[in-house]
Amino acid sequence: MKNQDTYILAIESSCDDTGAAVLLNNKVISNVVARQEIHEQYGGVIPELASRAHQQNIVPTIDVALKKANITKEQLSAIAFTQGPGLMGSLLVGGSFAKSLSMALDIPLIAVNHMHAHILAHFIDEAGFEKPTFPFLALTISGGHTQIVKVNSFFDLEILGETTDDAVGEAFDKTAKILGFPYPGGPLIDKFAKKGNPKAYAFTKPKVPGLNFSFSGLKTQIMYFIQKNVALNPNFIEENKADICASVQYTIINILMDKLKMAVSETGISQIAIGGGVSANSGIRQTLKDAELKYGWKTFIPKFEYTTDNAAMIGIVGYHKYLEQHFSDSTTVSKARIEF
Repeated sequence: MKNQDTYILAIESSCDDTGAAVLLNNKVISNVVARQEIHEQYGGVIPELASRAHQQNIVPTIDVALKKANITKEQLSAIAFTQGPGLMGSLLVGGSFAKSLSMALDIPLIAVNHMHAHILAHFIDEAGFEKPTFPFLALTISGGHTQIVKVNSFFDLEILGETTDDAVGEAFDKTAKILGFPYPGGPLIDKFAKKGNPKAYAFTKPKVPGLNFSFSGLKTQIMYFIQKNVALNPNFIEENKADICASVQYTIINILMDKLKMAVSETGISQIAIGGGVSANSGIRQTLKDAELKYGWKTFIPKFEYTTDNAAMIGIVGYHKYLEQHFSDSTTVSKARIEF
């Protein structure tokens, strides 16, 4: 199988974006995402609405992906899909479609762990982007996950630390909501933080043992801070928006960096790769690049379009599983929570 061209159709439907991609071996030849704007009016993702939108979007999204790749479905070698973790209704739409299409075309079905895919996105063949060598440390940061993973090979991954409560993405989103920003608010915090003083306001970092994380206490601390200052000055948020965002972002980045430094010290591994939606944050990306000079690390930051939920990253896992013939079948079950 390693000597022939392999076309993988990948489907991603873990949350509120319907993604479809086609990979030729380890190179992306199309990557399409249908975004769901309906959730903006509710300030967050509504699972039932998300699954219904996936049902509407999945056929046209896959059709566009195949056309952009300039291939027919009969040329496909296998179909990869997100098995979990994610919203159950959303996962079922993508999984059911993938199973049906693989049976209709009589080609292999490949189940993919969404978090595994965020890590292996670094192995997409992309001009101008280096690939890490094994072993390396992966910091996976998203709306639902915060993990430090030791990556020994494509399929040997060990979680060294993870959040004990809320993920880093939730800390950004909750702060944005407290500040009255529209959903999704995380990118807005990043935007305003660029104009603010990161040391304007001090927030206490949580004391969590080992390499685990906690963000629930920080969220509460920020809420009380805003409530107290708004009571004294109703215009406090508007007058200090940039400084608040910069200070919150600075605190979150320091929490992440403290744990990464500890992980490097404990493992002796100084290759660091980031992934997940929050890795799109410009402050986190810049801090990691600065760490190359400051700490002598080698850092790997994926192409921007491979950070948020996308099908290309599902496809790269699918490709490597295809080479090893790690196939699934129609009895494979989608799972809201799933282990590596």
